[in-house]
Order: sequence, then C-alpha cells, then structure tokens
Amino acid sequence: MTSLESINLSVDEFEAIRLKDLEGLEQTVAADSMRISQPTFHRVIEVARKKVADALVNGKAIRIKGGEHITNVNRRFKCFACGHEWNVPYGIGRPSNCPKCGSRNIHRAPQDRGYARLGRGYKGHFEI
Repeated sequence: MTSLESINLSVDEFEAIRLKDLEGLEQTVAADSMRISQPTFHRVIEVARKKVADALVNGKAIRIKGGEHITNVNRRFKCFACGHEWNVPYGIGRPSNCPKCGSRNIHRAPQDRGYARLGRGYKGHFEI
C-alpha cells in the first residue's frame, strides 16, 4: 500500500460507517452507541462517506488511524425464545441456534451492539 495514495479514516469515522451502513442502525441509535450527539454523528458520517467515496472512485488506499480505543474479543448473543445469553469469539462465525434450547431465534444481545463499548475488551492503538 505504500505506492498508493491514501486517505486517513479516523476510528470514529470507521465506527460511524460500520454502525450506520453495515449494521443499519438509525443515526440516533448509532450516535448513542458512540456516546455522541446525533448532529455530531451526522457530521462524522458525512465526512467518512466522502473519504470512502474518494478512495473508491480515485483508487486510493484507506488507512484507519486513531488513538486509544477499546474492542471486544467476544460478541454476545441472546436467544429470544428462552432468554439465554452467551459469548461467541470474533472470527468463528455467527451461531445458528441457541446452545440451551436449540431455537434459531437468536440475535446480538441489545447491550452488545458495537465493538467500541467502554469497559470491555482490549485497549490499544488502532491502525490498519
């Protein structure tokens, strides 16, 4: 990637794109998840989308840079049939059914929507 021109995407811009465009959250919910106001979220997502569009259209590399952040090493799932909650490590795929009752009515637990949750996970420098 050193020979390509690149754009820098901050960790906040990356998270805004992930929450809104990948996870499909409403701006108010995404803003709450990031602990910022909805108008601030709107500004962050607009800048991030412009940078990503520039990289795609003009063949630039995208560098994600930022300072300190916290990431989860697990995802938390909840069975909406029996109420059972459990952790699943990142990288092994989404579970197909509840390990307790076998129901397929499982979803990410409401308290675990996003990787940048304070108080859990690994704290370190983020750069790709």
